[in-house]
Amino acid sequence: MATTLDGKRVAFLATDGVEEDEYTKPREAVEGAGGQPELISIKPGEIQAFQHLDKSKTYPVDRTVADANPDDYDALVLPGGVANPDQLRTDPDAVRFVRAFFEARKPVAVICHGPWTLIEAGVVEGRTLTSWPSLRTDLANAGATWVDEQVYVDDGLVSSRKPDDLPAFCSKMVEEIAEGKH
Repeated sequence: MATTLDGKRVAFLATDGVEEDEYTKPREAVEGAGGQPELISIKPGEIQAFQHLDKSKTYPVDRTVADANPDDYDALVLPGGVANPDQLRTDPDAVRFVRAFFEARKPVAVICHGPWTLIEAGVVEGRTLTSWPSLRTDLANAGATWVDEQVYVDDGLVSSRKPDDLPAFCSKMVEEIAEGKH
């Protein structure tokens, strides 16, 4: 299995309220495999990360989602946190950006509360994925099958439940991005 991401650009879509480890650990995994991560957000400047409910560090935004072209990226990562995906799903540019990765059949990795943005983009119907347990009903109502597993892969869509799942999530995410379009 290919695990090198040399030359691959990976969009990390996040905003204020992102769960820090769910952003930093996958970003480190992409960099460690030779990929080029970029932080895409709904606002320029910096985003405020959290460790659970406590403010942590801020991270510089590389590009706003309004100025980002999904065609320029090989994959998409959607970190969780409660506030982050809740804000993303209300931004039309963010929703279009996410949908474009599914239309192009590019790998997408999502963790924790991140699937809220997928639901808003209308891309989970007929899919199987996992998430933070409180999203189970939301996903089922959107036509998805929810499973309680550390990591689950459905045709290039990698999903995990929580920060404790990050080692398995990062490994599968890198594998799916290395495979490319599905």
